[in-house]
Amino acid sequence: MTDTTFRRRNYGSGHAYYLGDRKLDGVTTLLSKGLPKPALVNWAARTVAEMAVNEWDDLGQLPVASRLAKLVKAPDAARNSAAVKGTRIHALADPIARGEEVNVPDELAGHVESCVRFLDEWNVKTIHAECPVFHAKYLYGGTFDLFGEIDGETWLLDWKSSASGAYGDTAFQLGAYGNATHMQLPDGSVVPMVKPDRYGVVWLRADGYDLYPYHVDDSVFRQFLYIQQVAKAAETCRDYKGDALYPPARSIA
Repeated sequence: MTDTTFRRRNYGSGHAYYLGDRKLDGVTTLLSKGLPKPALVNWAARTVAEMAVNEWDDLGQLPVASRLAKLVKAPDAARNSAAVKGTRIHALADPIARGEEVNVPDELAGHVESCVRFLDEWNVKTIHAECPVFHAKYLYGGTFDLFGEIDGETWLLDWKSSASGAYGDTAFQLGAYGNATHMQLPDGSVVPMVKPDRYGVVWLRADGYDLYPYHVDDSVFRQFLYIQQVAKAAETCRDYKGDALYPPARSIA
């Protein structure tokens, strides 16, 4: 395998992974498509209800069609806003983990201070930060946040900054990264992935942080592979439906 075989391609606010000319499945995309999230249904309904109550008077000034459109888009707007904030926090946390200085916007100062506190209080020794990985057999790719050492053990860590915190299904994301076959270093070279001793999530907030250990073993990784298959089935099942059939023409005696 040459160093140029694997690459992460960034475009706009997104990115994709390629192995040769083949586009790989993205880990987070697989999880969003292949893992049921019933809690999101309740969240979306609550988000619409909150907008309707909090912006009642303003909505009442809009034409009915515009009012409906704004309410329908409320969950997407809330999710996109949170995603942008999370991306900005990640963009600061990664260089901080590498010991670099960063310029911190006032509105993110609390999250950055929490990140620094975590690194200092746990005496984290960063080995790798923000490295793309891929699996040569199962053909998926992703980027882990931090691979470091704490008290003589290696940890694969993921930064989370959402208001709701960390969820159990992040184990599948961590398992996919930890069981990848290769990772790409900052200089572009591709080397075998080293499986960590432990896994965890660091929930960064403006008022502090929490470190959550995660159970990730071979069975968790196998479940991730099932999720990958479900996500693929959700995409390909549309091709299983044929065109409508018509009865054969019959002659009348």
